[in-house]
Amino acid sequence: MNRIGITIKPDDDPACELMGELQRWLLDKGCTVYIDETLDHSSVCSALCHRLPMRSMAAEVELLIVLGGDGTLLHAARHFIDSSIPILGINLGRLGFLTDTPIGSMFDVVEDILAGNLKTKRHFTLMAEVWRGDKKLAQGTAMNDVVLERSAHPRMISFEMAVRDQFVFRMRADGLILATPAGSTAYALSAGGPIVHPLVEAITIVPVCPHTLSNRPIVLPADDVIQLRLVESPLTAAVNLDGIELMQLEEGDRLTIAKGGYVSLVYLPDRHYFEMLRSKLNWAGQLARKE
Repeated sequence: MNRIGITIKPDDDPACELMGELQRWLLDKGCTVYIDETLDHSSVCSALCHRLPMRSMAAEVELLIVLGGDGTLLHAARHFIDSSIPILGINLGRLGFLTDTPIGSMFDVVEDILAGNLKTKRHFTLMAEVWRGDKKLAQGTAMNDVVLERSAHPRMISFEMAVRDQFVFRMRADGLILATPAGSTAYALSAGGPIVHPLVEAITIVPVCPHTLSNRPIVLPADDVIQLRLVESPLTAAVNLDGIELMQLEEGDRLTIAKGGYVSLVYLPDRHYFEMLRSKLNWAGQLARKE
């Protein structure tokens, strides 16, 4: 493995400096290095590096290294769906559930990967389509979550949900989150949803501030097709994919959400999932000592 891509959080000076160190280190190892061409960091980019658009990166590299937080990784990962190219996230953000490799371990971890010692986890995505009547207006993919929300206005919206063409509920709320297991520790967790282990293929449905308190999160099989219809909204609502607005919605618009392709993330083999949760969420308690 010696064809390595790098992308970073835009306009971030520490990430820029770290990218310069990493690319020089990789070049010294005899690697071919590809840099996201949208990044304006010519002062640290070696002339020996190749510049590519992210949409073309998956066809050229054998590994993508992301320097930033989970948002930076989510932005890059949409270009690597179903490519089987592993993505390594170096955490320069806050919690970093997806970018869980610390800066201090970066060179050791990358050296192990270059030697072929890597393990990956495959995370499925969600494909969302927006329909108005018989016309499909937009579609997109999310690795963490698809969110139907009230947008800028302060009043609740009303919407209906059906699964496998079976009516589930009609709800008034600020919105609704549909999350993958990878996204269960993001916005869905903040809204009261459960943590879903990444080996469980399920979609979590989490209401955002529902008017009726009996509306609780639901966990569905990942292969289910979910339909949403915006019934009432004082002004335009919106649908967001991983925190980025796909489009604004009008009353009567419909969303179809289904399981999408997979993204492969590198993980540290000596760090298990529950250790990561304890560390990131500051859970109390230590393993009892054996007498």
